[in-house]
Amino acid sequence: MQNDVIARDAAGICERVKLDSLRDKTILITGASGLLGTYFLASLAHLKQNRVPLQVIAQVRYTPAPHTAEIIRRGGFNLLSANLAEYQDCMTLPEADIIIHAAGYGQPAAFLANPVATIQLNTMATALLLQHKLRPGGSFLFVSTSEIYSGLKKPLVQEEDIGTTTPSHPRASYIEGKRCGEAICNAWRSRGVRATSARLALAYGPGTRKGDKRALNSFIERALCQQRIELLDAGRAVRTYGYVTDAVELLWQATLHGTQPAYNVGGHSTVTIAELARLIGQLTGATVVFPKTEKEMTGAPEEVRLDLTRPETEFKKTNYISLEDGLQATILWQRGLYLSA
Repeated sequence: MQNDVIARDAAGICERVKLDSLRDKTILITGASGLLGTYFLASLAHLKQNRVPLQVIAQVRYTPAPHTAEIIRRGGFNLLSANLAEYQDCMTLPEADIIIHAAGYGQPAAFLANPVATIQLNTMATALLLQHKLRPGGSFLFVSTSEIYSGLKKPLVQEEDIGTTTPSHPRASYIEGKRCGEAICNAWRSRGVRATSARLALAYGPGTRKGDKRALNSFIERALCQQRIELLDAGRAVRTYGYVTDAVELLWQATLHGTQPAYNVGGHSTVTIAELARLIGQLTGATVVFPKTEKEMTGAPEEVRLDLTRPETEFKKTNYISLEDGLQATILWQRGLYLSA
């Protein structure tokens, strides 16, 4: 079964992170149908199977994919459909001791097409969740993004850095929305609330839906379905990928044990887009084709590299899944999506 790999990954997360404080708590996961949400739910399902009592509310905007729905069913979790870009839907959510706010448009094609909803999810929804839905003494995680560093030319960006883009940038709804969401979290921290921002970069792995338009998943889909990966440009942009278990491990640590207002969260697998395409081509037997005429990418950063010193020092994180191993697991997952009978 496809969910076996997610269950094994989730068991590994629970072995590496101390989650005892979740006992008898109510946990709300927004954006539960996404990759991160699926892995948060899977780790909580593993805890319940090991007789850790807890209540989980999985908020989704659309019907979850079958693999996520199965995790929700198996865990006995409450599934709640709500559009958090709407005030009234936010207010229908129940209170919780732990809130993981992972709702949002992580795919560039989605946030470029929905700028108003993107702003509302990261600002209005964040404020309402903190003000009305987080119980006293609870913990709140805001899943931010490495795109807040857009425009910087440093080889490695730290949590004290900030980007140079403006509110008129093509991706401003996402970048500025995340910056504002972090500011909202810091405002509540000034009131003594445990609210933490995680600047996530390029998490990948099993658990995505069909048709995911992010470069890595799109390359795998084309490789499997067409045996051909066609790039839109020369692939010179640099990206640093992190396997989903490494990302969720750090996100749990930041939520439950973090002492700082913000943490970079990612991996150490740094490649150009061209190198990524070639590696996927090697692992799948697909041909990689570069264009004669390059197509302009809408405001995409030239380089994404995070300095992970803060989370690695605080949470003693040393081991990461290699890109090749992570890609093999992801390719196997997507074979089940696209090539199963």
